[in-house]
Amino acid sequence: METHKQLTIGLFGFGVVGEGLYKILQQKPSFNATIKKVCIKNPGKRREAPEDLFTTDRNAILNDPSINVVVEVINESGPAYEIVSTALKNGKSVVSASKKMIAEHLPELLELQQRTGESFLYESAACASIPVIRNLEEYYDNDLLHSIKAIVNGSTNFILTKMFEEKLGFREALHLAQQLGFAESDPSLDVEGYDAANKWTFLLTHAYGIIEKTANLVFSGIQFVQGRDADVAREKHYDIKLVAQAKKLDNGKVAAFVLPQFIKQDDHLAFVKNEYNGVVIESGFADKQFFYGKGAGSFPTASAVLSDLSALRYQYRYEYKKLYHHTPHELTDDFYVRAYLSFDAWKYIPRDRFEWIEEWHADSDRKYLVGVIHFREIKEGSWWKENNTSLVLLPEPILEETQVQQQKRKSLELAELA
Repeated sequence: METHKQLTIGLFGFGVVGEGLYKILQQKPSFNATIKKVCIKNPGKRREAPEDLFTTDRNAILNDPSINVVVEVINESGPAYEIVSTALKNGKSVVSASKKMIAEHLPELLELQQRTGESFLYESAACASIPVIRNLEEYYDNDLLHSIKAIVNGSTNFILTKMFEEKLGFREALHLAQQLGFAESDPSLDVEGYDAANKWTFLLTHAYGIIEKTANLVFSGIQFVQGRDADVAREKHYDIKLVAQAKKLDNGKVAAFVLPQFIKQDDHLAFVKNEYNGVVIESGFADKQFFYGKGAGSFPTASAVLSDLSALRYQYRYEYKKLYHHTPHELTDDFYVRAYLSFDAWKYIPRDRFEWIEEWHADSDRKYLVGVIHFREIKEGSWWKENNTSLVLLPEPILEETQVQQQKRKSLELAELA
């Protein structure tokens, strides 16, 4: 029987995740994995590890034939891609946590994996401790995968939880998230939705075989969510979460976006608080399944890196079944959404583009409406990100053409009866 292979690791980055991994491996000598070298940027910084472990020369790892695995957990996307692509070309397996780098370079990385036959694993790049990639990859056939919705950014979820439950202001909550190490070094990546959208690009690949650049996804963060929106949510017994969502429509195409959303209090995602992440997957026969776990922090992320290392001992690699073995699905913008908008003045809102408006409140300083609008109006316009406007989707926000036409017919019939 084949025994698992010994892993000799070259580690890039010794920040929160890198140090977490080092400490875990110290405690697990039976794991059959040792870190031979760690490449760092600032040699003067004090670190809790032997000095001779560290180098500032990336080639000391990339060109060392005894190192058979490269673990890359650095912040910068460009250098991360250089490291990963060189390692794969040099016959080394790679484990990465760099969601921005993967989102920016997925087509090239797929081609490199095909060409070299090496494993490139990145479970830790999305949802940290939750094994969502491996489950989408192995467990769900894309013909049966109806929808997937998730909270994939622990920082924004932490901020929203503090705003909701402790009534902290946005800035206060953000500062607390940074102090606790839940916010990235540049908080705008989290707060403006870039981090969540980056993760969603490659989760869509594992879910539906879709390859799309982050810039082509419709996304926003929580930067426009205001205290008044939280008040309205409470009145309606909702929470507000930043939700990444994808749903297969009747025509077989996929609707996908990352936007703030009202969540009913009995929804699985309502239970996901602070830095935790959650994923709800709905499939043909299994109904809904819920994955929940820590989405940020040293040990949760390092545990996902460890899980990938464990899989490498048995030569595991992603097969990208939805992409190579099925007909990949396509994204579409031809659907409607139920949306809540709050704003300072009616003149900024294209009311004539709504199919219908269900509710409007025009009497206070901060006005709001709830209505149904074609998704293309959101995708192609920037009006909902301007003039202090805030857009939040309603629960179960996606409506298809047939549903909208049925609703219109019903309204006409009711109007005639009246």
